[in-house]
Amino acid sequence: MSTYPILTATLDNTKRKKVTTRSLRAMKQAGQAISVLTAYDYPTALAMDQAGMDMILVGDSLGMVVLGYENTLPVTMEDMLHHCKAVSRGAKYALLIGDMPFMSYQVSTEQAVHNAGRFLQEAGMDAIKLEGGGERLNAIRAILLAGIPVMGHLGLTPQSVHLLGGFRPQGRDANAALRLYEDARLLQEAGCFSLVLESVPARLAHYISEHLEIPTIGIGAGVGCDGQVLVAHDLLGLFERFTPKFVKKYASLYQELSEAFTAYKMDVQDHLFPTETHSIEMPDAEWDCFLENVRHVQ
Repeated sequence: MSTYPILTATLDNTKRKKVTTRSLRAMKQAGQAISVLTAYDYPTALAMDQAGMDMILVGDSLGMVVLGYENTLPVTMEDMLHHCKAVSRGAKYALLIGDMPFMSYQVSTEQAVHNAGRFLQEAGMDAIKLEGGGERLNAIRAILLAGIPVMGHLGLTPQSVHLLGGFRPQGRDANAALRLYEDARLLQEAGCFSLVLESVPARLAHYISEHLEIPTIGIGAGVGCDGQVLVAHDLLGLFERFTPKFVKKYASLYQELSEAFTAYKMDVQDHLFPTETHSIEMPDAEWDCFLENVRHVQ
């Protein structure tokens, strides 16, 4: 069970404004940390929005934590759009970002722009995220020319898991760190409004953050980034297969779910559920009338 206190105060939504790419840069300039979480459905997005989350990412991580795949590669555009639509119905203040899935932007620039546009036009997102550095500049520039904000993603890029040799930290030697830094500058120059740094050394992430004008969002990249993001299912203890080292669990909901389902099964088996409290009744007079009618029918 979580030892964190239950917060009874709620945000006054009447005074809140929609988070924008402009306001995110202002937060960086003011030294105000940016909070980001992933969401894949309406109730989760609603709760995050009410908690004051600055950004909500509909990540292709849904392939693992929601759809049960071994990695993110099988996730399709239709999968992403389906979940993005649900999230956009729940969150009204956070900046909403749709994660472009594997092979939705790698084949051609035209396809990248078309698919990026679907996130905004069909699914109610405010921006898109895609993985990669200098090799993605053509796609990024074309998407931006179409009026679509782009968040970059460097370091451990899960869609390249086979190329990277697994889910391994990146930028740990001097040459790799330099390439990552150069890619970060290229993405900023191309026009990305923000940049995810995943599973890279904390001092490198801090250095990059200090030398960029756009906000950096870290995941497994230390406290020196301008903001932090976690997969909600990891934070909540809902994903049972593994927990990355960089995750802080704020709850253990998988265990609570399992215990609740077991208790339900036992109650059903022992005829303890439903009780009269959970049942619908009808007036005795109506019941007697029903029985009389049945006798006439028979």
